[in-house]
Amino acid sequence: MQIQAIQNRIYEIRDQKVMLDFDLAPLYEVETRVFNQAVKRNIASFPKDFMFRLTAREWKKMSSQIVMTSSAKRPKTALPYAFTEHGVTMLASILKSPKARKMNIAIVRAFVEMKKLTVQHKNVWKQLEELRKEIHQRLGEHDVQLSAIYDAIENLLDEKVAIKAWEERERIGFKK
Repeated sequence: MQIQAIQNRIYEIRDQKVMLDFDLAPLYEVETRVFNQAVKRNIASFPKDFMFRLTAREWKKMSSQIVMTSSAKRPKTALPYAFTEHGVTMLASILKSPKARKMNIAIVRAFVEMKKLTVQHKNVWKQLEELRKEIHQRLGEHDVQLSAIYDAIENLLDEKVAIKAWEERERIGFKK
C-alpha cells in the first residue's frame, strides 16, 4: 500500500498523530472487532501514550469530518481506539502474521514521512518569518533613507522658493 494512502488515515487528535482502529484493521486484513480483541488481550502493551479511546465528543467531531464506511457495523456505544506512532509499532508484537509485519513497516514509514514533512513545514515557516523580519528591517532602513531624500528635496525646494521670492521682490531705492 502506498505511504500516501496510509498518511491519509493519520489524524491529529489531542495534539497527537494517530490512526484509528477501523482504519488499521483493514490494513492488517482483519475485522475491526478481531483487531480490537487482540489489542484487549494485550492491553498491558498499550499505555495511555501508545493508545487511547476517543471520547464521545471527539468521535462525533471525527465522524462528521470523515466518511465512515463501517459506521453501520460499529455499535454507537463502542468508541474507536486511537493508536499513536508508538502504539502502531507495538501492534507488531501482538499481530504476528507476515502481512502484519509488512504493514507495520509501511505504517511506521508513513509516520516517519509525516514527521519529516512537519519538520520541513516548520523550517519553511521559520525561514518565512526570518525573511519577513529582514524585509521589515530593510524597509525600516529604506524609510530612513527615503525620509532623508524627502528632507533634502524639501530643503532644495525651500531654497528655490526663497531665491525666487528674492528675485521677484519689490525693489526699493534708485531705479533706472
